[in-house]
Amino acid sequence: MRNDPTTDAPAVATTTSIPASSRPRWQSLPVISHLRQSVGLQRGMLVSGLVICAVLLLTAIFAPLIAPYGSAQLSDESGSFGAQQPPSAAHIWGTTVGGFDVFSRVVWGARTAVFVIIVAVVLSLFLGVALGLVSGYIGGWFDRILVVIADAIYAFPSLLLAIVMTIVISGGQSNVFGGVMAAAISITVVFIPQYFRVVRAETVRLKAEPFVESAQVIGESDFRIITRHIYKNATRNIPLIFTLNSSEAILTLAALGFLGFGIEPTSAAEWGYDLNKALSDVTSGIWWTAIFPGLAIVLTVLGITLVGESMNDLNDPRLRVRKRARGRKAAAAAVASEVAAADAPARSADSFADSSAEGTAGAADAPSSTSRKGETR
Repeated sequence: MRNDPTTDAPAVATTTSIPASSRPRWQSLPVISHLRQSVGLQRGMLVSGLVICAVLLLTAIFAPLIAPYGSAQLSDESGSFGAQQPPSAAHIWGTTVGGFDVFSRVVWGARTAVFVIIVAVVLSLFLGVALGLVSGYIGGWFDRILVVIADAIYAFPSLLLAIVMTIVISGGQSNVFGGVMAAAISITVVFIPQYFRVVRAETVRLKAEPFVESAQVIGESDFRIITRHIYKNATRNIPLIFTLNSSEAILTLAALGFLGFGIEPTSAAEWGYDLNKALSDVTSGIWWTAIFPGLAIVLTVLGITLVGESMNDLNDPRLRVRKRARGRKAAAAAVASEVAAADAPARSADSFADSSAEGTAGAADAPSSTSRKGETR
Protein backbone atom coordinates (compact mmCIF):
# COMPACT_ATOMS: atom_id res chain seq x y z
CA MET A 1 0.00 0.00 0.00
CA ARG A 2 1.40 3.44 -0.91
CA ASN A 3 2.56 5.59 2.00
CA ASP A 4 1.05 9.06 2.26
CA PRO A 5 3.79 11.75 2.27
CA THR A 6 1.52 14.18 4.08
CA THR A 7 1.39 11.87 7.09
CA ASP A 8 5.11 10.99 7.09
CA ALA A 9 6.60 14.50 6.70
CA PRO A 10 5.37 16.03 9.96
CA ALA A 11 6.53 12.98 11.92
CA VAL A 12 10.08 13.34 10.57
CA ALA A 13 10.09 17.13 11.03
CA THR A 14 9.13 16.85 14.69
CA THR A 15 12.11 14.57 15.32
CA THR A 16 14.59 16.96 13.69
CA SER A 17 13.58 20.21 15.45
CA ILE A 18 13.06 21.22 19.08
CA PRO A 19 10.56 23.94 19.95
CA ALA A 20 12.17 27.09 21.33
CA SER A 21 9.74 27.17 24.26
CA SER A 22 10.96 23.77 25.53
CA ARG A 23 14.62 24.83 25.70
CA PRO A 24 16.14 25.72 29.10
CA ARG A 25 16.29 29.41 29.95
CA TRP A 26 20.10 29.38 30.32
CA GLN A 27 20.41 28.65 26.59
CA SER A 28 18.98 32.10 25.83
CA LEU A 29 21.78 33.93 27.67
CA PRO A 30 23.83 36.26 25.41
CA VAL A 31 27.09 34.33 24.99
CA ILE A 32 25.48 30.85 25.09
CA SER A 33 22.81 31.75 22.55
CA HIS A 34 25.44 33.23 20.23
CA LEU A 35 27.53 30.10 20.59
CA ARG A 36 24.55 27.93 19.61
CA GLN A 37 23.80 30.12 16.58
CA SER A 38 27.39 30.37 15.34
CA VAL A 39 28.77 28.24 12.52
CA GLY A 40 32.05 28.01 10.65
CA LEU A 41 34.48 30.91 11.05
CA GLN A 42 32.18 32.78 13.43
CA ARG A 43 32.13 29.85 15.83
CA GLY A 44 35.90 29.53 15.61
CA MET A 45 36.36 33.21 16.46
CA LEU A 46 33.88 33.05 19.32
CA VAL A 47 35.34 29.88 20.82
CA SER A 48 38.90 31.23 20.55
CA GLY A 49 37.90 34.45 22.28
CA LEU A 50 36.06 32.58 25.03
CA VAL A 51 39.08 30.34 25.64
CA ILE A 52 41.40 33.35 25.99
CA CYS A 53 38.95 35.10 28.33
CA ALA A 54 38.59 31.92 30.40
CA VAL A 55 42.37 31.63 30.74
CA LEU A 56 42.52 35.27 31.87
CA LEU A 57 39.80 34.76 34.48
CA LEU A 58 41.37 31.55 35.81
CA THR A 59 44.78 33.22 36.00
CA ALA A 60 43.30 36.14 37.93
CA ILE A 61 41.41 33.87 40.34
CA PHE A 62 44.27 31.47 41.03
CA ALA A 63 47.09 34.04 40.87
CA PRO A 64 48.36 33.19 44.40
CA LEU A 65 48.70 29.55 43.37
CA ILE A 66 50.20 30.18 39.93
CA ALA A 67 52.69 32.97 40.72
CA PRO A 68 55.81 31.73 42.52
CA TYR A 69 56.44 35.15 44.10
CA GLY A 70 54.48 38.21 45.14
CA SER A 71 53.90 41.14 42.82
CA ALA A 72 56.32 43.37 44.77
CA GLN A 73 58.69 40.67 46.06
CA LEU A 74 62.40 41.38 45.52
CA SER A 75 64.03 38.49 47.36
CA ASP A 76 63.50 35.09 48.89
CA GLU A 77 65.36 32.86 51.34
CA SER A 78 68.26 32.51 48.90
CA GLY A 79 68.79 36.25 48.65
CA SER A 80 67.95 39.11 46.30
CA PHE A 81 66.63 38.30 42.83
CA GLY A 82 68.92 40.68 40.99
CA ALA A 83 68.03 43.08 38.18
CA GLN A 84 67.57 42.13 34.54
CA GLN A 85 68.36 38.46 35.09
CA PRO A 86 67.73 36.27 32.01
CA PRO A 87 65.17 33.44 32.09
CA SER A 88 66.34 30.58 34.29
CA ALA A 89 65.00 27.80 36.48
CA ALA A 90 64.46 30.19 39.39
CA HIS A 91 62.85 32.87 37.19
CA ILE A 92 61.35 31.29 34.07
CA TRP A 93 60.72 34.70 32.43
CA GLY A 94 63.63 36.53 34.00
CA THR A 95 63.57 39.63 36.20
CA THR A 96 62.90 43.31 35.53
CA VAL A 97 65.17 46.30 35.91
CA GLY A 98 63.70 46.80 39.38
CA GLY A 99 64.42 43.21 40.39
CA PHE A 100 60.86 41.84 40.18
CA ASP A 101 60.03 38.41 38.77
CA VAL A 102 58.50 38.91 35.31
CA PHE A 103 56.29 35.82 35.41
CA SER A 104 54.83 36.76 38.79
CA ARG A 105 54.22 40.34 37.66
CA VAL A 106 52.35 39.15 34.55
CA VAL A 107 50.22 36.72 36.55
CA TRP A 108 49.33 39.28 39.23
CA GLY A 109 48.70 41.83 36.47
CA ALA A 110 45.86 39.64 35.20
CA ARG A 111 44.11 40.09 38.55
CA THR A 112 44.54 43.88 38.33
CA ALA A 113 43.18 43.93 34.78
CA VAL A 114 40.10 41.86 35.67
CA PHE A 115 39.44 43.99 38.74
CA VAL A 116 39.63 47.22 36.76
CA ILE A 117 37.36 45.79 34.03
CA ILE A 118 34.74 44.73 36.57
CA VAL A 119 34.74 48.00 38.48
CA ALA A 120 34.94 50.30 35.47
CA VAL A 121 32.59 48.58 33.06
CA VAL A 122 30.00 47.51 35.65
CA LEU A 123 29.80 50.99 37.19
CA SER A 124 29.53 52.66 33.79
CA LEU A 125 26.97 50.04 32.75
CA PHE A 126 24.64 50.70 35.68
CA LEU A 127 25.00 54.49 35.59
CA GLY A 128 24.77 54.78 31.81
CA VAL A 129 21.76 52.49 31.50
CA ALA A 130 19.89 54.15 34.38
CA LEU A 131 20.51 57.67 33.07
CA GLY A 132 19.61 56.63 29.51
CA LEU A 133 16.29 55.09 30.56
CA VAL A 134 15.25 58.06 32.70
CA SER A 135 16.42 60.70 30.22
CA GLY A 136 14.81 59.05 27.20
CA TYR A 137 11.49 58.42 28.93
CA ILE A 138 11.07 61.74 30.76
CA GLY A 139 12.47 64.02 28.04
CA GLY A 140 12.16 67.77 28.34
CA TRP A 141 14.81 69.99 29.91
CA PHE A 142 16.21 67.11 31.98
CA ASP A 143 16.92 65.12 28.83
CA ARG A 144 18.55 68.11 27.13
CA ILE A 145 20.90 68.76 30.05
CA LEU A 146 22.03 65.12 30.21
CA VAL A 147 22.53 64.96 26.45
CA VAL A 148 24.70 68.09 26.49
CA ILE A 149 26.81 66.74 29.38
CA ALA A 150 27.21 63.32 27.70
CA ASP A 151 28.21 64.92 24.39
CA ALA A 152 30.71 67.17 26.16
CA ILE A 153 32.33 64.18 27.89
CA TYR A 154 32.25 62.14 24.69
CA ALA A 155 33.96 64.96 22.78
CA PHE A 156 37.12 64.71 24.91
CA PRO A 157 39.76 62.11 24.01
CA SER A 158 39.18 59.14 26.27
CA LEU A 159 42.80 58.78 27.34
CA LEU A 160 43.16 62.48 28.15
CA LEU A 161 39.96 62.42 30.15
CA ALA A 162 41.14 59.33 32.03
CA ILE A 163 44.44 61.06 32.88
CA VAL A 164 42.61 64.13 34.17
CA MET A 165 40.23 62.07 36.28
CA THR A 166 43.11 60.00 37.69
CA ILE A 167 44.90 63.17 38.81
CA VAL A 168 41.70 64.58 40.31
CA ILE A 169 40.80 61.39 42.18
CA SER A 170 44.23 60.25 43.37
CA GLY A 171 46.01 63.61 43.53
CA GLY A 172 48.88 62.19 41.51
CA GLN A 173 49.68 59.58 44.18
CA SER A 174 49.51 55.96 43.03
CA ASN A 175 48.67 54.00 46.16
CA VAL A 176 46.14 51.20 46.44
CA PHE A 177 43.12 53.48 46.24
CA GLY A 178 44.76 56.10 44.07
CA GLY A 179 46.00 53.50 41.60
CA VAL A 180 43.48 50.72 41.10
CA MET A 181 40.31 52.59 42.08
CA ALA A 182 41.31 55.83 40.39
CA ALA A 183 42.04 54.04 37.12
CA ALA A 184 38.73 52.15 37.34
CA ILE A 185 36.68 55.24 38.16
CA SER A 186 38.38 57.31 35.47
CA ILE A 187 37.55 54.64 32.88
CA THR A 188 33.99 54.60 34.23
CA VAL A 189 33.58 58.29 33.43
CA VAL A 190 34.78 57.62 29.89
CA PHE A 191 32.31 54.78 29.26
CA ILE A 192 29.14 56.26 30.78
CA PRO A 193 28.24 58.38 27.68
CA GLN A 194 28.42 55.32 25.42
CA TYR A 195 25.80 53.38 27.36
CA PHE A 196 23.77 56.54 27.89
CA ARG A 197 23.52 57.35 24.18
CA VAL A 198 22.59 53.81 23.11
CA VAL A 199 19.97 53.24 25.81
CA ARG A 200 18.47 56.73 25.48
CA ALA A 201 18.01 56.33 21.69
CA GLU A 202 16.23 53.00 22.19
CA THR A 203 14.08 54.42 24.99
CA VAL A 204 12.94 57.36 22.85
CA ARG A 205 11.98 54.93 20.08
CA LEU A 206 10.18 52.51 22.39
CA LYS A 207 8.27 55.26 24.19
CA ALA A 208 6.15 55.77 21.05
CA GLU A 209 5.36 52.06 20.64
CA PRO A 210 1.72 50.91 21.14
CA PHE A 211 2.48 48.61 24.08
CA VAL A 212 3.99 51.52 26.06
CA GLU A 213 1.05 53.78 25.24
CA SER A 214 -1.34 51.02 26.31
CA ALA A 215 0.46 50.71 29.64
CA GLN A 216 0.14 54.45 30.13
CA VAL A 217 -3.57 54.36 29.31
CA ILE A 218 -4.37 51.68 31.89
CA GLY A 219 -2.62 53.75 34.56
CA GLU A 220 0.68 51.96 35.19
CA SER A 221 3.36 54.01 36.94
CA ASP A 222 6.36 55.39 35.09
CA PHE A 223 8.73 53.28 37.16
CA ARG A 224 6.88 50.07 36.24
CA ILE A 225 6.76 51.00 32.56
CA ILE A 226 10.49 51.73 32.48
CA THR A 227 11.54 48.63 34.39
CA ARG A 228 9.03 46.17 32.95
CA HIS A 229 8.32 47.25 29.37
CA ILE A 230 11.24 49.38 28.18
CA TYR A 231 14.27 48.04 30.03
CA LYS A 232 14.49 44.61 28.35
CA ASN A 233 13.90 45.99 24.86
CA ALA A 234 16.32 48.91 25.25
CA THR A 235 19.27 46.87 26.56
CA ARG A 236 19.56 44.14 23.94
CA ASN A 237 22.86 45.51 22.57
CA ILE A 238 24.42 46.01 26.01
CA PRO A 239 26.35 42.66 26.08
CA LEU A 240 28.04 43.61 22.81
CA ILE A 241 29.02 47.06 24.10
CA PHE A 242 30.19 45.44 27.35
CA THR A 243 32.70 43.22 25.55
CA LEU A 244 34.02 46.00 23.34
CA ASN A 245 34.40 48.37 26.31
CA SER A 246 36.23 45.68 28.28
CA SER A 247 38.99 45.55 25.68
CA GLU A 248 39.10 49.35 25.61
CA ALA A 249 39.41 49.38 29.40
CA ILE A 250 42.48 47.15 29.19
CA LEU A 251 44.10 49.49 26.66
CA THR A 252 43.22 52.58 28.71
CA LEU A 253 44.63 51.03 31.88
CA ALA A 254 47.83 50.02 30.07
CA ALA A 255 48.17 53.52 28.59
CA LEU A 256 47.75 55.12 32.03
CA GLY A 257 50.45 52.88 33.46
CA PHE A 258 52.74 53.43 30.50
CA LEU A 259 52.45 57.21 30.85
CA GLY A 260 53.13 57.06 34.59
CA PHE A 261 49.57 57.71 35.83
CA GLY A 262 48.79 54.13 36.69
CA ILE A 263 49.74 51.90 39.61
CA GLU A 264 53.08 51.75 41.40
CA PRO A 265 54.66 48.29 41.70
CA THR A 266 54.39 48.34 45.49
CA SER A 267 50.57 48.60 45.24
CA ALA A 268 49.73 46.08 42.51
CA ALA A 269 51.12 44.63 39.32
CA GLU A 270 50.16 46.41 36.11
CA TRP A 271 51.28 45.55 32.58
CA GLY A 272 51.50 49.14 31.29
CA TYR A 273 53.83 50.17 34.11
CA ASP A 274 56.10 47.19 33.39
CA LEU A 275 56.26 48.17 29.73
CA ASN A 276 57.25 51.70 30.69
CA LYS A 277 60.12 50.43 32.84
CA ALA A 278 61.25 48.07 30.06
CA LEU A 279 61.82 50.79 27.45
CA SER A 280 65.50 51.13 28.25
CA ASP A 281 65.95 47.35 28.24
CA VAL A 282 64.86 46.96 24.62
CA THR A 283 67.79 48.99 23.28
CA SER A 284 70.17 46.88 25.38
CA GLY A 285 68.98 43.57 23.97
CA ILE A 286 67.03 42.60 27.10
CA TRP A 287 63.83 41.34 25.49
CA TRP A 288 62.12 39.39 28.28
CA THR A 289 61.14 42.39 30.38
CA ALA A 290 58.93 43.86 27.63
CA ILE A 291 57.71 40.97 25.48
CA PHE A 292 55.72 39.10 28.13
CA PRO A 293 53.70 42.05 29.50
CA GLY A 294 53.13 43.18 25.91
CA LEU A 295 51.89 39.72 24.90
CA ALA A 296 49.58 39.68 27.90
CA ILE A 297 47.98 42.96 26.79
CA VAL A 298 47.70 41.84 23.16
CA LEU A 299 46.19 38.43 23.95
CA THR A 300 43.72 39.85 26.46
CA VAL A 301 42.49 42.52 24.06
CA LEU A 302 42.40 39.98 21.22
CA GLY A 303 40.29 37.51 23.20
CA ILE A 304 37.74 40.09 24.31
CA THR A 305 37.61 41.63 20.83
CA LEU A 306 37.01 38.24 19.20
CA VAL A 307 34.04 37.65 21.50
CA GLY A 308 32.63 41.12 20.82
CA GLU A 309 33.07 40.98 17.05
CA SER A 310 31.56 37.50 16.85
CA MET A 311 28.53 38.64 18.83
CA ASN A 312 28.24 41.67 16.56
CA ASP A 313 28.22 39.47 13.45
CA LEU A 314 25.69 37.06 14.94
CA ASN A 315 23.37 39.93 15.87
CA ASP A 316 23.11 40.82 12.18
CA PRO A 317 19.60 39.71 11.08
CA ARG A 318 20.83 38.89 7.58
CA LEU A 319 23.30 36.31 8.90
CA ARG A 320 20.70 34.88 11.26
CA VAL A 321 18.08 34.53 8.50
CA ARG A 322 20.63 32.99 6.19
CA LYS A 323 21.49 30.36 8.74
CA ARG A 324 17.85 29.57 9.44
CA ALA A 325 17.18 29.26 5.72
CA ARG A 326 20.01 26.78 5.42
CA GLY A 327 18.61 24.83 8.35
CA ARG A 328 15.14 24.72 6.81
CA LYS A 329 16.53 23.61 3.46
CA ALA A 330 18.55 20.84 5.10
CA ALA A 331 15.53 19.68 7.12
CA ALA A 332 13.31 19.75 4.02
CA ALA A 333 15.90 17.79 2.04
CA ALA A 334 16.14 15.18 4.82
CA VAL A 335 12.35 14.87 4.98
CA ALA A 336 12.09 14.53 1.19
CA SER A 337 14.80 11.85 1.06
CA GLU A 338 13.17 9.81 3.83
CA VAL A 339 9.75 10.12 2.25
CA ALA A 340 11.18 9.10 -1.12
CA ALA A 341 12.97 6.10 0.43
CA ALA A 342 9.81 4.98 2.20
CA ASP A 343 7.71 5.49 -0.93
CA ALA A 344 10.05 3.75 -3.37
CA PRO A 345 8.83 0.13 -2.75
CA ALA A 346 5.21 1.23 -3.11
CA ARG A 347 5.96 3.08 -6.36
CA SER A 348 7.83 0.08 -7.79
CA ALA A 349 4.96 -2.26 -6.88
CA ASP A 350 2.39 0.11 -8.40
CA SER A 351 4.41 0.51 -11.57
CA PHE A 352 4.77 -3.29 -11.86
CA ALA A 353 1.03 -3.71 -11.37
CA ASP A 354 0.27 -1.03 -13.95
CA SER A 355 2.62 -2.57 -16.51
CA SER A 356 1.18 -6.04 -15.98
CA ALA A 357 -2.37 -4.69 -16.28
CA GLU A 358 -1.48 -2.92 -19.51
CA GLY A 359 0.03 -6.14 -20.86
CA THR A 360 -3.09 -8.14 -20.00
CA ALA A 361 -5.33 -5.55 -21.58
CA GLY A 362 -3.23 -5.56 -24.76
CA ALA A 363 -3.41 -9.32 -25.01
CA ALA A 364 -7.21 -9.25 -24.60
CA ASP A 365 -7.65 -6.59 -27.26
CA ALA A 366 -5.50 -8.33 -29.85
CA PRO A 367 -8.23 -10.73 -31.33
CA SER A 368 -10.76 -7.94 -31.56
CA SER A 369 -8.37 -5.77 -33.54
CA THR A 370 -7.65 -8.67 -35.91
CA SER A 371 -11.34 -9.29 -36.50
CA ARG A 372 -11.92 -5.62 -37.19
CA LYS A 373 -9.16 -5.71 -39.78
CA GLY A 374 -10.84 -8.75 -41.46
CA GLU A 375 -14.20 -6.99 -41.55
CA THR A 376 -12.65 -3.98 -43.15
CA ARG A 377 -11.15 -6.13 -45.84
